[in-house]
Amino acid sequence: MVSTLYFSFIQVAFANDNDALNAVYSHFSAAFNELDANIMKSIYSEDACYIPEGQDEEITLGRDNIVALYETFFGKIKHKNAKIEVDFRVIERNIEGNSATDIGYYLIRFHPPIDDGEPSSEFAGKFVGVSKKKRDGKWYLTVDTNNRAEASFYYNAKPSPNLYYGRQFPALSQNALPNTHDKP
Repeated sequence: MVSTLYFSFIQVAFANDNDALNAVYSHFSAAFNELDANIMKSIYSEDACYIPEGQDEEITLGRDNIVALYETFFGKIKHKNAKIEVDFRVIERNIEGNSATDIGYYLIRFHPPIDDGEPSSEFAGKFVGVSKKKRDGKWYLTVDTNNRAEASFYYNAKPSPNLYYGRQFPALSQNALPNTHDKP
C-alpha cells in the first residue's frame, strides 16, 4: 500500500511538473502575440543564459539582459506595425529532481501590416531548454538555445504524452517564402 501511495504521489508530482513546464510555452506565445517582453520575466531565472544560433552573436547572461533582447526584437516588430506568433512542439523531456531539459521544434510566423500587401512568412528551428525548479516551487528557464531547421520538422513532429504540442498552425501557401527576420 505504501508503494502504491508513493507511486501515485510521484505520478501527480510529474503531472504537475509537466503542466508547469508546458505553461512556459504558453507564456512565450502570449509574449509574442502581445509583443510584451515583460512576460519573459516570468519565464527566465535571474541567472539564465541565452545562447543564440549565430556565430557572430555572444551568449547573453542574466534575465534582465535576455528581456532587453526581446524588448529590442519586439520593438522592431511594433515599428513595422507587424505581428508575430510563435509555437512549439516538445518532443523530449527529461526531469531529474529540480532540473528539466526540453528538446523540440519551434515555428515563428511573421505577419506584415495588412495594407503592405506582403504575404506572411515563417521560419522554424530546433531548441533545447533547461529549466530549474526554484525555492518558490516554480520552474524557470535557465538555459535557452536554438538553431534553424526546416519548417517540415515542426509540422511533422508527433505529439508525446504530457509534453507541450502547441496549436495547429495551418500551412502557409507555397508563395510565402521563409523569412529571415531578426530573432532574439
